[in-house]
Amino acid sequence: MIGICIPAHNEEALIAACLHSVAVAAQHPDLAAEAVQVVVMLDSCSDGTAAIVARWPFVALAIDAHNVGRARAAGARHLLQHQARWLAFTDADTCVAPDWLAAQLSLGADVVCGTVEVDSWDAHGCHAQAARSQFESSYQDRDGHRHVHGANLGLSARSYQQAGGFDAMECGEDQALVDRLAALGAQIAWSASPRVLTSGRPFSRVEHGFAGAIRQASQPDMH
Repeated sequence: MIGICIPAHNEEALIAACLHSVAVAAQHPDLAAEAVQVVVMLDSCSDGTAAIVARWPFVALAIDAHNVGRARAAGARHLLQHQARWLAFTDADTCVAPDWLAAQLSLGADVVCGTVEVDSWDAHGCHAQAARSQFESSYQDRDGHRHVHGANLGLSARSYQQAGGFDAMECGEDQALVDRLAALGAQIAWSASPRVLTSGRPFSRVEHGFAGAIRQASQPDMH
């Protein structure tokens, strides 16, 4: 079985599109009808996120962590208990491509680190063009990149367990896990083939992370 874990904290505005994209990816013909289980970790949600998730044939688990590392780890634990051989992770503000899972598995690696594409820069207002230019000047959306995103990460169950899983970190849990996997000698595919489209909002549910990076990109240079 292939497992997908999606942490969510008050994502009622964006999670429906995410879940639709995941449902499509789970039906890709290259998966040869292998079972795909999706678990959404409802982390301290106080909005309508849970009600939206309940409309889908997915597993919804509530957790009061306010911590994405703990949420991802709990979701992975559930999937492993149900015999997942591959774990794929994305975020509730992200839409995956129809061949997202198929592309991850086709690479034949222990770990697949994919890239992200920003859906819109409009939220940055008058700094939108500056943010986009700054981001694109430093971001490598190509094979051989060295970016790590929890919104586009896949790995074998064996590799995940060998590395000890996600740490209970509010941010950077994805990078920490991949760093340990690299130290263990895991075969890592740094690939732009598994595609995801993520929110360009400058503020996310955690202080740092991807939203923080693009927020900094939109700030005018004060030097």
